[in-house]
Amino acid sequence: MSLITSLLLFSWGSGIAAFFGGLFARHETSAESETKDRIIHGVVAFGGGILLAAVCFALLPRSMELLSPWVLSICFVAGGALFSVIDAYQSRKGGPRAQFLAMLMDFLPEALSLGAVFGHDHSLGLLLAAFIALQNLPEGFNAYREMVLSGARPWTVLGLLAAISLLGPAAAITGHLFLQDLPLVTATIMVFASGGILYLIFQDIAPQSRMERHWSPTLGAVLGFLLGMLGHILIH
Repeated sequence: MSLITSLLLFSWGSGIAAFFGGLFARHETSAESETKDRIIHGVVAFGGGILLAAVCFALLPRSMELLSPWVLSICFVAGGALFSVIDAYQSRKGGPRAQFLAMLMDFLPEALSLGAVFGHDHSLGLLLAAFIALQNLPEGFNAYREMVLSGARPWTVLGLLAAISLLGPAAAITGHLFLQDLPLVTATIMVFASGGILYLIFQDIAPQSRMERHWSPTLGAVLGFLLGMLGHILIH
């Protein structure tokens, strides 16, 4: 299998995970109950844990080696600031925003980074692909529920999730063709995305994982981070 074919398959596979998360939510028809609420809050927390692991183990380590402290700081804060502006704009418009925004805004820069590093650092490329898939699965589940509860049609949401998966190969090929020989630019994108993801975790995802008078759902974040940590160890 050629490098380009592998890159296309891994990037598309990591993106289509969001569709399967949404599809599971579409066919999950159990009655509303306290137990179901706890599971859903736990899934939200799990996705947040995976996102945090992606920042800690995939996006930042190489970038911290390549960028100066000043550039690192500026890009990191700029990422958080831009995501906060987009989040505020979406909030004023109303409608669903948190999970869908998180999924889209971390998926694209991660797919770009995946394409940029896949050719010369296969282990990091596999780690990024695994992180993207693992975080997109619960994000797709939560984004589907969030958008349908806000009035969107179920199959419209699923179609949107499927369409978003096609952005992964496009971004990955772009990264491979134009960024693989520009490690500083790739590192800048990774740091920028990390700042934005960290903002979204604490602004939108972590508050949704909290359930009044229940403490176990938040353990999903611990499990999500643990899975990311173990994945990092196994691949390296």
